[in-house]
Amino acid sequence: MWPLLNFAAFIAVSGFAVYWFAAVVYSRITYIRLGKPHELKQDLDVRIREFLIQVFGQKKLLKDKKSGMMHMVMFYGFIILQFGAVELIVKGFIKGFELPLGAAHPYFSLTQEVTTFLVLLAVAYAFYRRYVEKLSRLKRGLKSGVVILFLAVLMSSILLSLAFERLWLGADSSLYAPFSSLLAALFTGLSESQAGAAFYIFWWVHLLTLLAFLVYVPQSKHAHLLFAPVNIALRETKPYGKLSSLHLEDETQESFGAGKVEDFRRNQLIDLYACVECGRCTQMCPASNTGKTLSPMDLIVKLRDHLTEKGAVTSRTPWMPSLSFASGAAAGTRQAADQRLEEKRLIGDVITEEELWACTTCRNCEDQCPVSNEHVEKIIDMRRYLVLTQGDMPHEAARYFQHIERQSNPWGISRKDRIKWREGREDLVIPTVEETDDFEYLFFVGSMGSFDIRSQNIARSFAKILNTAGVKFAILGNEEKNSGDSARRMGNEMLFQQLCQENIAAFQAYGVKKIVTICPHTYNTFKNEYPEFGLEAEVFHHTELIWKLIQEGRIRPEKEMEEAVAYHDSCYLGRYNGIFDIPRHILQAVPGVKLLELERNREDAMCCGAGGGMMWLEESQGKRVNVERTEQALQARPTVIGSNCPYCLTMMSDGVKSKGLEIQVQTLDIAEIVERALL
Repeated sequence: MWPLLNFAAFIAVSGFAVYWFAAVVYSRITYIRLGKPHELKQDLDVRIREFLIQVFGQKKLLKDKKSGMMHMVMFYGFIILQFGAVELIVKGFIKGFELPLGAAHPYFSLTQEVTTFLVLLAVAYAFYRRYVEKLSRLKRGLKSGVVILFLAVLMSSILLSLAFERLWLGADSSLYAPFSSLLAALFTGLSESQAGAAFYIFWWVHLLTLLAFLVYVPQSKHAHLLFAPVNIALRETKPYGKLSSLHLEDETQESFGAGKVEDFRRNQLIDLYACVECGRCTQMCPASNTGKTLSPMDLIVKLRDHLTEKGAVTSRTPWMPSLSFASGAAAGTRQAADQRLEEKRLIGDVITEEELWACTTCRNCEDQCPVSNEHVEKIIDMRRYLVLTQGDMPHEAARYFQHIERQSNPWGISRKDRIKWREGREDLVIPTVEETDDFEYLFFVGSMGSFDIRSQNIARSFAKILNTAGVKFAILGNEEKNSGDSARRMGNEMLFQQLCQENIAAFQAYGVKKIVTICPHTYNTFKNEYPEFGLEAEVFHHTELIWKLIQEGRIRPEKEMEEAVAYHDSCYLGRYNGIFDIPRHILQAVPGVKLLELERNREDAMCCGAGGGMMWLEESQGKRVNVERTEQALQARPTVIGSNCPYCLTMMSDGVKSKGLEIQVQTLDIAEIVERALL
């Protein structure tokens, strides 16, 4: 009679929990479907490879090796324990049940118990990291504590259930069941009936905890267990440096960008429920690290909670339980809560403008995210709404756009002066496309190289290298326009597309097949974004071409430099385009140069603070990002801070000056270092 009642109770409780779980998961899918539909590229091989690397290989989680190993134990532990869970549940209905594994069953039992113990150790370490070590990136609220408690009870109840089952069955201790045997030895005085009762107590503790966890998961940050694999499988596979374009010619659109959470694409909304709230993004964010309002993790969480609130109202169905911990519908009457939600603005009430304009678009957050969330494009989509739909932006941004529109450079200097940078160096041969049609490379100088006095030296040094190597090149001269990178990342998609089309028209008019530039931002937008608008040309960063010339023996940096160079990885050459080694190879090829690595380097390198249009905006909060990065570089005790980007060079130069060290520490572009080493 007891097994029958036990089975009936199991069916009732399990059915209720599974229904609740399914209802909440369905509600989240319904909320995600509020977003705009989006067609993904049919690149199945790329998606499968990425899925295997990130989900089963846990590649990004292992960036933090301690937390990564802890998570891998839990991840694979729970996969292994699913088989043991089936056996344990059936034991509640059939006394002494074992899976029909024959002679292999003892090894199965050993695997289950060892795995359970390892997961329990991982849970203990998770508690230590969060509450004893108090890792700064981890929150220590009730929700986090509940999950750790859930996991601890789940694992403990497995071993205790198995221990009391041994006593109930009168089984001897076994090396194939080491932990349950050890626990059973502590309770050898129990009678058979007492041991059986204790087994069922812990069996039900395990089952109820498991079912409670099942209900809790989809409405907590642990929804990532469900949505993270989907997010990784459905993420954009376009280059990191390519933003999605707006169809500005669509006259039916009343607004552009994201002014409501429903304006995001559905694959962007999956991000929100995939978030683990691990804080890795915020820990690496240059804005957050220097006292700005922006926290990438908090931005995702606030968007998630807002979507859940809005979805609970717009997608409400009678049969769906209202279990959302984020919902505000419980406060006051439902009608009043719905009205408040209707009046809540995405930009202003949920996400502040200060957060949006603090982002440098460095992608450090995305590079660290273990579930492949994409923070940057969401921020830019909201900037697009502010700029294109509301006409609301910092006054420096408005001035920048005006100068670009009128003179095609950020300072509003006459466009006729764009070619003047080549004056003053009679040893250089720098023809324009009108002066020669015999060129292999178009040197796209960019606004910094053309107008900024300090960056002009980079352009001249690179031209000298090309002359020395006998490379045939030309420049557009006064026909050159701004690349549009900053305009796009500041939200002015219309200005970007205009500049893009004008530049491509010039390239086509002069039959340009190869383009080289000294600016990683220009390099990225030409290489990854212009092809969508019709560019058909190879694009090179100047470090790529310099290294090619060194390898071919066309230039030989032979003069001793005797400098200790702290190399700073720029975001748009490094994280965005994966070029880390080439600049280092160049520096190592210069006699006398000692290459120094910063503590944060390569993929983990911190932004200089200029990306995403921040080069042209004032920092009104906290510490200046460029000063923080300069201090990190100075810790290496260099004589030179090396860079590959005019923006970075400007920011690092200003940082060195702020420390009063401009005499002791030079800031040089790699092209300038190589030119000095040429005989």
